[in-house]
Amino acid sequence: MKKQVELKLVKWPFQVGDAVFLGVAWLIYSQSKLPMGPWEIFFCVLTVACGALLGVTPFLLEYRAVVRLAEAGALATTVAQIQHLDLVAIQINRATTQWQGVQEESTKTVSAAREIADRMTSEARAFTDFMQKANNSEIATLRLEIEKLRRAENDWQQVLMRILDHVYALHQAALRSGQPGLVEQLGHFQNACYDVSRRIGLIPFLAATGKPFDTVRHRLVDEQARAAADARVSETIATGYTYQGQLLRPALVSLQATEPPNPPVADPASTSTARSSMESNVAASRTNMPDDQRLEDSVSSEDAVESMASAEQPPIV
Repeated sequence: MKKQVELKLVKWPFQVGDAVFLGVAWLIYSQSKLPMGPWEIFFCVLTVACGALLGVTPFLLEYRAVVRLAEAGALATTVAQIQHLDLVAIQINRATTQWQGVQEESTKTVSAAREIADRMTSEARAFTDFMQKANNSEIATLRLEIEKLRRAENDWQQVLMRILDHVYALHQAALRSGQPGLVEQLGHFQNACYDVSRRIGLIPFLAATGKPFDTVRHRLVDEQARAAADARVSETIATGYTYQGQLLRPALVSLQATEPPNPPVADPASTSTARSSMESNVAASRTNMPDDQRLEDSVSSEDAVESMASAEQPPIV
């Protein structure tokens, strides 16, 4: 193919013809009178054009031959490539078969993965339901335990308040007896009981004598009675209690009586009768109170001695 491209067309005859035409044009120009006539100009241009065309013709012919040779070479290459198309087709068929096998395997893999995902979802749902049921059961058990603990806490609070009420009643009885040794011993015992109750958060308190009556922290023996606006506390019949800063039971108090201008002489018989009536009212009020505020104690409703022993006493509020 390269040898055929190297073969060139002989150009000297075309060059000789071109020189002849150019010579004829020069001869016409030299033999004509100036200015040249139309025919002289026409023949002169014609001969020059023919010479130029004759000079270009070998190059055009050579270019056409080269183009045809190139087309022939490309056609030969194309034919050679077409001959290999059978092999390419076989390879494509093999590749297609392999891809079909791969697609089938991938389809099976996807199906297996979908089944595994469905199983995992069902197992996760079942595990979630089981954990929810377990949590609900545990929450119910914890609520039951909390309720039991609250009931037990309420029970020991009531028991401890009753014990402290009895201790307070014993101390008041010792004060009324006028025996210093007994007052001192019961005072130490009362302080020890109060110290134990304070450690668990149960704090008893007394109402200060002469302090204005507080409807929140104080309570009368007769719940139906209404205290006056300027009523003041006379004495504490039963201590009140707070647990961890919250009021459990108000203190049971009696109010100071308003003295008339000419107070009558007190009759001992009437005084004892009034005391008996007060004790009956206190016992009835303790029985009618609810469980969380019940004042089950044996505190006597007699006049409490205002002077306490030198030992520690509950806080006075």
